[in-house]
Amino acid sequence: MKKYLIIILSILSCNQSDYNNDYKIQAQVWTQNSAEYRALCYQAFNAAKMNLDAILFFDKKYDKPLAIIADVDETVLDNSPYDGKLILNNTTYNRESWVEWGNLEIAEAIPGSLEFLKYASEKNVEIFYISNRYSEQLDATVNNLKKLGFPDAKKSNVLLRSDKRSKSDRRKSVYKDYEVIMLLGDNLADFNDDFEEKISEERTKLTDNLSNDFGTKLIVLPNPNYGDWESNGIFEGKSLSDQQKYSTRKSKIKSY
Repeated sequence: MKKYLIIILSILSCNQSDYNNDYKIQAQVWTQNSAEYRALCYQAFNAAKMNLDAILFFDKKYDKPLAIIADVDETVLDNSPYDGKLILNNTTYNRESWVEWGNLEIAEAIPGSLEFLKYASEKNVEIFYISNRYSEQLDATVNNLKKLGFPDAKKSNVLLRSDKRSKSDRRKSVYKDYEVIMLLGDNLADFNDDFEEKISEERTKLTDNLSNDFGTKLIVLPNPNYGDWESNGIFEGKSLSDQQKYSTRKSKIKSY
């Protein structure tokens, strides 16, 4: 009896382990294979370019030089191969493997991102990259951006996190010396600290309040694979078991 119990528990454990990443497969396949994903990226950067052209056309006189702040991951660099490996190897995100992936310096550019930022740089707009990559990833991040030809890919313009995830202080350091005319990101906390650690309902209300800024000053890139929309929005920042996460995701589905 004990032998059979061990076998059953092992099977259940395997099934649970296999289940862990299954929910990510559809999002990952869509991101890497759908023309629609690429179209949305191009659409975002086309809107950014039109807005930049409008700002420059009206030639408003600013007291400070112009700048654009861009997030890195899933905004200008595509890390979907990392998530793909997690799925295929049936493992989860961890700092060590994430740093190892970054050190390969092989992330490709998000469609449309390189062309837009090069265009902005040619118009004398300084580009800053504010990312929550770890501080030990600075050299690899700069190198990856340089290899792809991103403008202003230098240590002074790539601001990674140190002791906290909030980007507020790093954004303020740019605002101090520059007129920031646009922010690019895949996570709403890339734009505004008000989105930090907010549940879905609060994030939705804040988004509605800023509706006129999206597509103009705030440019959002699609990312169904991960983000605060799930960890803070749906899970409310709680540490949940896999089964609790499954139940929570299912409870958020609207039906009739």
